[in-house]
Amino acid sequence: MLLLASGEIPGRRHEARAGTRDGIHKIRHVVIIMQENRSFDSYFGTYPGADGIPGLAGHPGTVPCVPNPRERHCESPFHDASERNAGGPHGHGNALSDIGGGRMNGFVDQAEQGRMHYCRLHFDDPRCSYTPDRPDVMGYHDWREIPNYWEYASNFVLQDHMFESDTSWSLPAHLFLVSGWSARCTRHGDPMSCRPAVQDPGSPPGEPGNTTGRPPDYAWTDLTYLLHKHRVSWGYFVAKGAQPDCDDDAMFCAPVPQNAKTPGIWNPLPYFDTVKADHQLADVRPLTAFYKEAQDGTLPSVSWITPAQAVSDHPPALISAGQAYVTGLIDTIMRSPDWDSTAIFLAWDDWGGFYDHVRPPRVDGQGYGLRVPALVISPYAKHGFVDHQTLSFDAYLKFIEDDFLHNRRLDPRTDDRPDPRPDVRENARILGNLVDDFDFDQRPRPPLILPLHPPFS
Repeated sequence: MLLLASGEIPGRRHEARAGTRDGIHKIRHVVIIMQENRSFDSYFGTYPGADGIPGLAGHPGTVPCVPNPRERHCESPFHDASERNAGGPHGHGNALSDIGGGRMNGFVDQAEQGRMHYCRLHFDDPRCSYTPDRPDVMGYHDWREIPNYWEYASNFVLQDHMFESDTSWSLPAHLFLVSGWSARCTRHGDPMSCRPAVQDPGSPPGEPGNTTGRPPDYAWTDLTYLLHKHRVSWGYFVAKGAQPDCDDDAMFCAPVPQNAKTPGIWNPLPYFDTVKADHQLADVRPLTAFYKEAQDGTLPSVSWITPAQAVSDHPPALISAGQAYVTGLIDTIMRSPDWDSTAIFLAWDDWGGFYDHVRPPRVDGQGYGLRVPALVISPYAKHGFVDHQTLSFDAYLKFIEDDFLHNRRLDPRTDDRPDPRPDVRENARILGNLVDDFDFDQRPRPPLILPLHPPFS
């Protein structure tokens, strides 16, 4: 069995001594690295100590078997050693079907339907599946294919109940990531005209859901409004390349170019009225700027990082390419003068049609969505800790607000910019607190520099 850099068996859980929440302000830099389209079970379903696939790797229960209606049998989770996956459709309707009223048994059927149905019309639709003859949505990877992700889990914090904020695809997920809501606005510049939109909040031109060719207007309030108001620096860093939901290699659709100047489904902030009104479009920057600021020790207080398709983990991108990209980002941060005051939150924006066995809890009418992998990496992170709290991307907003904004929330009643969002997601009773993943009493831990290209088994 492969040993990790720490010399320990992959996935061994460690008991973390109790820390204190009082030290949150030791974190002066939050970096959110958002990857794409993986369920928790597809990456950590056999991780010891986590809520993983029943019946496998010592986890209690019977191994699930998910129906394949086309072939009239059921399919169980299997180890997938492939570097390239197809995944399944991942729109709102697909999420509901995958969940199946809590039975978590729709994954194979949806993958089959996605290939046969939506792909005949729109290959760049998230409801389309690039599935081969045998769907791979029941496949899972482990330390043999993604050793660096498992290494981070073994040395820092793995969260095994992180749910996508909404039951849908990438665009709504990224809107929740920066604003705690996904909505569609009917009057330009009028926040009160916005209504919840779990599937179609208004896509950029050329993307699924945009039939007019006009750019969307996100008129509700996002987190940058509060950050700017209270003079907290931020940056949204965009990798140059192509946008997702398009198979570049098979040329199912023409790749949509992406850079810091092109708003898109992974880069929605330029469509927010607040960003334009505050003259902060320049804070949406190329990823090269992040590397330089990390090396110089000049990181902003809050950073979001979005990938390009080829390094995103979004099928059909190679998972080895995604792991190398993420490792390079983390190695750069760890070598930075800012490492001792940084918290890295690494997650995947939606489940990508891959199997997960945990029924999501219901929070308002938009979420939570299916479970996704998530890690906390920091000199103050607990060591080898598996966090079982119920979390969503709203927890990132909550941590940032508690750290930099004196517990202020994206709340229409208090933020001087009303909008009709149905609730304040950061205050959901079910939502855990990321501070519990830290031990601020411990001595800051040294960097853990990993190779960009570990052996692929």
